[in-house]
Amino acid sequence: MIAVLVAAVVVAATSSIALATVPDSLRGTVRSSLESAVGQVAEEARAGQLPTDLRTPSHLQLLQVVSPRGEVLASTPGRPGEPHITAIQPERPGVPHVTEHVLHYARDPGHHHCMVMAMRVPTPEGPVTVYGAASLDKVNSALATLYALFFLGMPLTLAGVAGVAWTIVGSALRPVERIRSELAEITGKDLSRRVPVPGTGDEITHLALTTNATLDRLERSAETQRRFVADASHELRSPISGLRTQLEFAAAYPDETDWPVIGARALESVERLTGIVDELLLLARLDAGVVAERVVVDMCHLVREQVRRRAGGRVVVVAAPCRPAPVLGSAVQLDRLLTNLLDNATRHATARVEAAVREDGGDVVVTVTDDGAGIAPEDRERIFERFTRLEAARVLDKGGTGLGLPLSREIAVAHGGGLVLTDHRPGACFLVRLPLCPD
Repeated sequence: MIAVLVAAVVVAATSSIALATVPDSLRGTVRSSLESAVGQVAEEARAGQLPTDLRTPSHLQLLQVVSPRGEVLASTPGRPGEPHITAIQPERPGVPHVTEHVLHYARDPGHHHCMVMAMRVPTPEGPVTVYGAASLDKVNSALATLYALFFLGMPLTLAGVAGVAWTIVGSALRPVERIRSELAEITGKDLSRRVPVPGTGDEITHLALTTNATLDRLERSAETQRRFVADASHELRSPISGLRTQLEFAAAYPDETDWPVIGARALESVERLTGIVDELLLLARLDAGVVAERVVVDMCHLVREQVRRRAGGRVVVVAAPCRPAPVLGSAVQLDRLLTNLLDNATRHATARVEAAVREDGGDVVVTVTDDGAGIAPEDRERIFERFTRLEAARVLDKGGTGLGLPLSREIAVAHGGGLVLTDHRPGACFLVRLPLCPD
């Protein structure tokens, strides 16, 4: 439609210009030749050298010289005294008077649409009027052809433009239709299919590649989601099953039940469930891209507060001296990150855990180091997978969920940074890198 509209505007503008200029141009050509012939006869008449038969160019119909009494003094050979055009009189001597007139010839049936010019000139025998007539039949025929070409050719041209545009656009969009059809058949149960990639190397090729890349991410996300749901169900089922078993046993043997002990165990199970649910909810918010309120947080202050809360424990937790290290983020989430890292280090440490904060270029770097057994290199990325717990971790803490370290990494990534496990002997060293907040 756009192509047709543009073509219509262009054709209409071109036709309007042509129809406005071509008729005047054709008539101007006829008038120029008529003026030339009439002027030449007028010059001969002024000089008294007027012949009886006037040499008439082929493009003219008639030349006549008429006296004031209406007597034809000279004329085109073969047409003496006809047609009678003496009714056309010039207004001023020496100034040609031009009009259009239909001439009839006795020896030539029919009529001729002509441009007639009359000019009064003085001669030695007295004033005479020179008449000239040029046929406009060819001009009118050319204009009729032009009008037919414009008014009949314009719809045909627009129809041709529409057909060509429809064919080209349809051909260009055919790969898009194949992509659409393939996408329509892809369901959430089967994300392994991919759209066809045309080999044209144009924008549609890029669209297909981007679509397949998006489907790859969706497939990975769906697989991660399925594993996450399965693992979450398993982790929630264990404490719920234990709690239910305890309560069913107590209800079946109320007189033999130590209710304070049952209540304490049930409270432990509920606390574990609460921890799992809290971590799952926080992970869900991070996965959904929900941005918590961001404020300027001093990581050095958070570390000192964490160490203060852990004073007097079995493992000594110390904070290396540090200067204020501001970052822009959620104080609650960053505190949760440090809690998870320090809890993990305390659980695996032999006697000492050290937390340090420093600036490195435009980043704030937080390290948490323990003197435990450490983690094998091949497991250093596995520990950041959700619900993944190494055998050593299961022995040290049977109530863990395997969500602490993955959640810590998600928090770091959500704040524009990252969390990795680096080489350290003895034990392990977790390194958090966050963008430094400018003053």
